Formats: sequence, C-alpha cells, structure tokens
Amino acid sequence: MPAVGHEELRTIIKESVKEALEEELLKLRLMFFPEVSDKEMREIVSCYGKPEKKSVYSEAISV
Repeated sequence: MPAVGHEELRTIIKESVKEALEEELLKLRLMFFPEVSDKEMREIVSCYGKPEKKSVYSEAISV
C-alpha cells in the first residue's frame, strides 16, 4: 500500500470534515423550519396561489 503524503492526507481530512459539517448544518436548519399542516398549506395556496417557479435544487433527508 503506497504511503499518503502530508498534503494529500490534509486535503482528504479537510473535505471529510467539510462534508460532515454541511450535513449537520442542513439538519440544524431543517429543525427550525416550522411544519405546515395540509389545512394550512391549502390556506396558503388559496391566498397566494401556487409558486410560479420550480425549485432549482431540492434535497430530502430524514431527521
């Protein structure tokens, strides 16, 4: 097995930590979004209509 250089190891660790932090931040952000019941959602749609644009990016995770 070839040895991994110092800089390569540093880059691998840095990327791994970055990915883990992004995942945890996403979970934290989702915790602060209030849940909307079906009734509330119908009221919102009746007052304001459906969104005109589709989202560019979405991600589903289980919390």
